[in-house]
Amino acid sequence: MIEDFYFDTSIWLDFYEKRGKNGELAFKLIIKIINEDLKIAYSDLNIKEFKNFGYSQNEIYSILSIAKPSNIKRIHIYREQKEEAKRIAKQRNVPAGDALHAILARDNNLVLISRDSHFQKLKDISIARKPEDFI
Repeated sequence: MIEDFYFDTSIWLDFYEKRGKNGELAFKLIIKIINEDLKIAYSDLNIKEFKNFGYSQNEIYSILSIAKPSNIKRIHIYREQKEEAKRIAKQRNVPAGDALHAILARDNNLVLISRDSHFQKLKDISIARKPEDFI
């Protein structure tokens, strides 16, 4: 059974900034998700990270609008998830944002897509896969 997906912010930016081969692979996965009528989830953490990278609200809308409304969904972040992420980040010496991405993917039964090596330390929470694993 194919599941829905949750992209680490860097995957969204690979696509949006057309980052060479990584950008092409991210785009191909997005197209496959749309063609197979699956969903890409995003959270307020993605939005916060886009803003931290200097993207405006209009640019963020543009990034997320690659997917049709029926192929994208926003997931909520709960206080307990933030607390768990802080605890895990400290224990495993990883960024709290990466821990939270992994927790969000796990709790929402989503396939986490990322190239970030920090997720190796979080694979018991959610196994990060690369776009090319699905295309």
